[in-house]
Amino acid sequence: MAKNKENKTQELEETKQEHSVPSESRIKLDADYFILLYQRYRNVILIVMSVIAVGILAIAGYKYMRDASNQEAQSEMFMPVYFWEQDSLDRVLKGGKGSRAMPEIAEEYSNTKAGKLAYFYTGVAYLKKGKYQEAIDNLENFNTSDKLLQARSYSLIGDAYMELKDIENAIKYYEKATRHYPNEYFTPRYFMKLGLAYELNKDLESALKAYATVADKYPNCSEATDAKKNKAKVEGLLNQQ
Repeated sequence: MAKNKENKTQELEETKQEHSVPSESRIKLDADYFILLYQRYRNVILIVMSVIAVGILAIAGYKYMRDASNQEAQSEMFMPVYFWEQDSLDRVLKGGKGSRAMPEIAEEYSNTKAGKLAYFYTGVAYLKKGKYQEAIDNLENFNTSDKLLQARSYSLIGDAYMELKDIENAIKYYEKATRHYPNEYFTPRYFMKLGLAYELNKDLESALKAYATVADKYPNCSEATDAKKNKAKVEGLLNQQ
């Protein structure tokens, strides 16, 4: 009985060794198998490896070109931004005397951060010039990770639509502005614009909610007093209905 147990233990140990340490012939067989596979599918493997390598190079090249283009765009924008700050809007929009037009920069470098910012400058310039559809077109091409600036862009688009008497689209963009990164400094102003747009659209209940939001949620903001007045006015109009 003890001898049988000893034999089983020895067999178990031999089995473990057999599975844990591959034999030399087994290693050679595996190597031959992989060599055979490689020879059979060599062309496919090389094509796949080439595609991967080209993809990696393309991504790296695109990133390099994008970064280089962004720097070029920033350099091109230096003079137009200076004129924009001086309120020389014709210079901003048309260029001249060594300065490129901001719309040209925006279009040429539209895939860069600087190029997208050029759309913002262009849109604001057109808004100030009273060219509201051009302002909308450019501001809609602008997008940024700067949440405050993005919300301002939505509000400005709303302003342009208000000037075009397109109240429904103005409401749409004012609503986007109020929802985008709410804060006590700028959001109350967007709600005030939204409330006015609702009033003009004969939606007094929504206007009341907009003014109430400012009065109740942002009581310390500079718009709070006007919000309370407008809220009371709208409540009076609703009571008359």
